[in-house]
Amino acid sequence: MPTTRKIEVFSAGCAVCEDTVVLINRIACPSCEVEILDMHRPDVAKKAKRYGIRSVPAVAVNGTLVDCCADRGPHEDALRSAGIGTPI
Repeated sequence: MPTTRKIEVFSAGCAVCEDTVVLINRIACPSCEVEILDMHRPDVAKKAKRYGIRSVPAVAVNGTLVDCCADRGPHEDALRSAGIGTPI
């Protein structure tokens, strides 16, 4: 059983992206391992494409795009439903 939850935040550095980073950091728990990924890097853009990310900001939990990020953008309820902020 994993002891951490990997949270990947795909960001382009825009104001909305920064708001998402702040939200994630605010609700993350000790079990959350948060990584901010810069979409300006080609390797990050390729990873985002594999996840099916079409716009940023976007959040993936343990390698799976959070449902809210597929078309509308992150919001707290959906992020919490994905396990962010809930200790393992």
